Amino acid sequence: MGDVTEWLESIGLSEYVQRFVENGIDLSVLGDLTEQDLKELGVLLGHRRKLLRAIAELDDAARPKPAKTAIEPMRPDEGERRHLTVMFCDLVGSTALAAQLDPEDMQTLIGAYHTCITEVISRYQGKIARYMGDGVLVYFGYPRAHEDDAEQAVRAALVLVDAIASIRNVGTTLQIRVGIATGTVVVTELLIDNIPTERAVVGETPNLAARLQAFAEPGAVLICASTRRLTEGEFHHRDLGPVALKGWAEPVRVYQVLGMSRLESRFEATHSAKLPPLFGREEEIELLLRRWRQATQDEGRVVTLTGEPGIGKSHIASALNERLQDESHITLRYFCSEHHTHSSC
Repeated sequence: MGDVTEWLESIGLSEYVQRFVENGIDLSVLGDLTEQDLKELGVLLGHRRKLLRAIAELDDAARPKPAKTAIEPMRPDEGERRHLTVMFCDLVGSTALAAQLDPEDMQTLIGAYHTCITEVISRYQGKIARYMGDGVLVYFGYPRAHEDDAEQAVRAALVLVDAIASIRNVGTTLQIRVGIATGTVVVTELLIDNIPTERAVVGETPNLAARLQAFAEPGAVLICASTRRLTEGEFHHRDLGPVALKGWAEPVRVYQVLGMSRLESRFEATHSAKLPPLFGREEEIELLLRRWRQATQDEGRVVTLTGEPGIGKSHIASALNERLQDESHITLRYFCSEHHTHSSC
């Protein structure tokens, strides 16, 4: 990859070449860009998400890899390159519990623990890759990728912490540690006697998730910088600073997730700072205002605003709401998720 111009063209965002050049952004600083930086450059929401994912996928040579558009059959000797969020969670104090409980009681406890994890992970579209005693490895973004896999993983982790603590099969409150990491991996097929048994991921990401889990305090959820960047605005974090992890030559930036941001919508969560001015949408705003005037004169009106992701639909709606601040009105907001496409939720 020669320069940032070629990189932007390769991911279909060549319209931002001039802005990157004017601000002195080249391949060497792409990894340092944040959600706020891209906002200040005037990058649309959908394009910001696409840029952040592409930046996270950059390898050591700063060359983004084209994402697969479909899940294809994999030969046993092949691997599939994917961008995944990996979660590793572990039950705290399981060895001490095993020493205190009857083996059958311990088996019942582990069964309840696994059932709880299965229910929560399936609710957030994760895939349990493997149970390792009281440890669990989970993938988000495989076999099917979603734009909010990192967010779903963090939400699932927060729910898991409370759900596991609610298990009352023993006299003590159960706790887990959770580590979450996001990055590029290679999905491979494990064979036993030449028979496919399961699929595993190879790369730094699952190892990082496991190290974060081992470093976490009981009841804590730790994430890496890539996961934080993809979920910025959705959660409250505590920066633990650069942390020395076994197997890493340099300290790794680690964040503890403290809870949800409690903002009304995902749009607000990703726009915690003031929105930039809305340019080039005067015609749409004027049309909406005319329909509003007609509605205030007892002429019923319904307006449907549609378009491709990232073109500014939510921004237009927010701008209209600001224009109506001094007028009597009620704003109702409802948000949909692709995860509930086939349900009434």
